[in-house]
Amino acid sequence: MSALVQRVTVVGGGVIGLSAAWFAARDGHAVAVVDRPSPHGGSWVAGGMLAPITEAWPGDEDVLRLGVESLALWPGFARDLGVDLSPVGTLQVAVDRADVEVLDQLCAHLAGLGRTSTRLSTRELRALEPGLGNVRGGLSVPGDLAVDNRALLRALRDACAAAGVRFTDAREPADVTVIAAGAWSRDLHPALRTVIRPVKGEILRLEARPGALPPPRHTIRAHVSGRPVYLVPRTGGFVLGATQYEAGFDGAVTAGGVRDLLRDAEVVWPGVAEYALVEIAAGFRAGSPDNAPVVDWLEPGVLAATGHHRNGLLLAPVTARRVLTLLREGGNG
Repeated sequence: MSALVQRVTVVGGGVIGLSAAWFAARDGHAVAVVDRPSPHGGSWVAGGMLAPITEAWPGDEDVLRLGVESLALWPGFARDLGVDLSPVGTLQVAVDRADVEVLDQLCAHLAGLGRTSTRLSTRELRALEPGLGNVRGGLSVPGDLAVDNRALLRALRDACAAAGVRFTDAREPADVTVIAAGAWSRDLHPALRTVIRPVKGEILRLEARPGALPPPRHTIRAHVSGRPVYLVPRTGGFVLGATQYEAGFDGAVTAGGVRDLLRDAEVVWPGVAEYALVEIAAGFRAGSPDNAPVVDWLEPGVLAATGHHRNGLLLAPVTARRVLTLLREGGNG
C-alpha cells in the first residue's frame, strides 16, 4: 500500500493504461482513466502473442530481457484477472531455403543468449500440427504463451471498476498524469513528439466453417518469401497477422494487405481457404526509435508509459509494476 494517496489520471484505456490504473488503484490511489476508444487501438487489434523468445533478434537484447521478465509475471497477472492463457506454445516454421536461413540465424542467436530452442523436421512439425502445408522445417521455443486480447481488455476494465477506478472522457486535475495512449501519446507531451510514432498493422479474424479443418493448436509463426505471418488460435478460429507499415494514422485496411496475409497463410495452413473471413482491421502500434518502451517521468507529475511497439500485451504487467514504483516515489519526477 502506498504511503501517499495521490490523484492519478491515466490517459489511455488500452491494456497498458488499464493495467497501470488497476495497479495504482489497488495500491490506494484515487484513479481516473480518460478513455476515448478507437477501433484502431493497438490493444483491440492485437494478436495476443506473449512470445519474447520467438520475437528475439540481434540488437534487441534489452527488449528481450524485459519481455522475459514480464512473461514470468503473466501467470499471476492472468490468474488475478481471471483470464485464460494458452500454454501450448509457438512453432516457428519456414517454407523455403531463405526462410530456413532465417531460422538458422534465430536459433544461433538464441543459443548465444543461453536460450533453449529445438529444430523440428517437416515430419515432426506435421505430427504436432497436421494442417501445416509444405513447410521445410521449423523451430519450437518453449515457454511462449498467448491470450485473447479482447477478453483481457474486458477483464482489466472490470478489475479497474471493482478497484474503484473511474472512467471519463475528459482530463481531470491530478497529482500525477500517466500518458498511456499508445501511438496517440506523441500528441500529449512535447517530449514524446519525436520519440513515439504510429506503426500500422493489419490483421484478419477467421472462423472455421462446417467441414473445414480445425484451427491450429499452437501459435504458428512463419516467414513466407521473407514476409512474417502468424496464426494465433482462438475458439473456433484464429487471428491472422500482421502487416507493418510506416503510414502515419491511415486507418484504412488495404486490399494488398489482405491479399498478402491470405496468400501467405494459405501456404502455411492450406485449410484457411475454407474458413470464413469475419473481420478485417487496422491498428496502430506505438513505435519508438529502439523498439523499447518509454516508462519514466517526463516532468514532475507527468509519467509516460508508451512506446511498446509489438509488445504491448506482453509488457503490460512489468510496465504496470514500473509505473507503480514511480508513483510510490511521490510524483516528484
